[in-house]
Amino acid sequence: MKGTIILSHGLESGPDATKVTALAKVAEACGWASIRPDYRDLDVSRDVAAITARTGRAVESAPAQGRLIFAGSSMGAFISGFASMQRECEALFLMALPVGVEGYDFDYKAASVPTVLVHGWRDELCPVNAVIEFARERGDTLHLVDDDHRLSAHVDFCAEAFQQLLLQLDAR
Repeated sequence: MKGTIILSHGLESGPDATKVTALAKVAEACGWASIRPDYRDLDVSRDVAAITARTGRAVESAPAQGRLIFAGSSMGAFISGFASMQRECEALFLMALPVGVEGYDFDYKAASVPTVLVHGWRDELCPVNAVIEFARERGDTLHLVDDDHRLSAHVDFCAEAFQQLLLQLDAR
């Protein structure tokens, strides 16, 4: 295996969610192992304090050494950024990223690594302008698609963008 990818699901989802499952298939086809932590026990409370526990679980799920990528959707994307600040990684793949969560008073941060974002123009939960600004400030790759927060019409697109990221990492 080339390394490990931690695939984090969204708040009202689970480890078998459509997007993280599609990314897991891409990871396997590209020679990467994937781990899909289950955060549902933490999400039940809907307490913003669970963000810290979610981030900790993502970091703890990662092997102690070896190549690592954090990827996720919505809350899974949010915690992937924080996890990347605690455990060295090679890249981030963030779908439907909230760059802030009401009541969570920490500035959003993510490691300065190759980062690809996919976001819906019509995202009703995470304002597109905030994601554009986040990506612009960091020089990240940002794919904006005609979709809402769930990106359900663009699952295949997300998988293809993820595959491109993995291929680019191989070429380095």
